[in-house]
Amino acid sequence: MRIYKLILLAFIVIVSCKKSDPANPPEATLLVFPNKNSECTVGNDVSATTREVDFKWQKANNTDSYELRVTNIDANSTQTISTGALSARLPLLKGAAFSWVVLSSNAQVTQKVSSATWQFYNAGTETSRPPFAAEIISPEIGVSLFKDINNEITLSWAGSDLDNDIEGYDIYFDTVTPPIAVLSTVDANVTEQKVSVEANTVYYWKIVTKDGDGHSSDSGISDFRIY
Repeated sequence: MRIYKLILLAFIVIVSCKKSDPANPPEATLLVFPNKNSECTVGNDVSATTREVDFKWQKANNTDSYELRVTNIDANSTQTISTGALSARLPLLKGAAFSWVVLSSNAQVTQKVSSATWQFYNAGTETSRPPFAAEIISPEIGVSLFKDINNEITLSWAGSDLDNDIEGYDIYFDTVTPPIAVLSTVDANVTEQKVSVEANTVYYWKIVTKDGDGHSSDSGISDFRIY
């Protein structure tokens, strides 16, 4: 009788442990197409102004479904589609810049995990295109960090332009949002800037990229906190 009780107890312990195992969150997918900072020239023409673009990404672990979000950067409008496949197709305006991201999810948890965000230009008839919005590298958005011994930190970013005619960057840096103070304007070959900071302060910054044809693009606002 005692051995049966021990077996039953062991069974209960095993079942309880299995029930308490944490759910596996989804992992981030890797984007495939359209390529990062590229011009997309393929797809089915819907009209003179619209083209259907195919989006592709890799399989992510612990993922049941994917949510594709494609944003027209100038119009600030987003199209969304959910699918269990590794691709989706959306009609997009020609001659416009877009960003896209894919969120992974599963039925075990409520959280969604985001891929990287890529930008591309949906080709139209234009011969001159605006630069892509600068990519904020460091500090990462929302991070808290210490200043160096000179009471400074370094802002860094990456720029890209299909026409290769970036002329420079305006660096907006402030303690208010949106940042209204232009800290400096730098040449196209400069992608970092040291700034003076104070402890216990939140800073907001963005990069405006300018090209030789008078076009510009806005990175969007990033922020960080100094301990």
